[in-house]
Amino acid sequence: MKGFCRFLLKLMGWTVVGEPAPVNKCIIIGVPHTSAWDFVISWLFYTSKGAVANILIKKEFFFWPIGYFIRKMGGLPIDRSKGANVIRQTIQLINKRERIHLALTPEGTRSLNKRWKAGFHIISKETGIPVYLGYFDWGRKEISVGEPFELSDNAQDDIKRMKDFYREKGIKGKFPELFTTDY
Repeated sequence: MKGFCRFLLKLMGWTVVGEPAPVNKCIIIGVPHTSAWDFVISWLFYTSKGAVANILIKKEFFFWPIGYFIRKMGGLPIDRSKGANVIRQTIQLINKRERIHLALTPEGTRSLNKRWKAGFHIISKETGIPVYLGYFDWGRKEISVGEPFELSDNAQDDIKRMKDFYREKGIKGKFPELFTTDY
């Protein structure tokens, strides 16, 4: 499977920059998230390296037979019903596992959103796992887990620094009009 995924990425014109995170547990920020294709490219990247990245998916999608395949691809069920605390559930998932590379998008949507969410910050601080600034740059067709990102105690300041990082890198989404690093 690794070779096939490597072949597909190359066929599609993508360059892989670096390796999966060298730790058992981490959060990988996935930016920019403007298309469902972001998941496909990310899955191909991690699978081409013989690794699994995890994503949170509504528990309603985990029905037979679809649920089997979603789990195999790294999907983790999350209850998003009224009153469910997604951050608390995520922390519990992380604490139960020996290995998890959890891909999260602070944009929280594929639509244009200036207000990035800080759930990753709370999760990282509560669990003690590092955050990596990953990206899928549709402009250059590069994908990477990126480098570790030191968090401060101020989530909003950290989000500004993250946005600065992505702006300086010139990252483009599949649909560039749906991604902004504005404050």
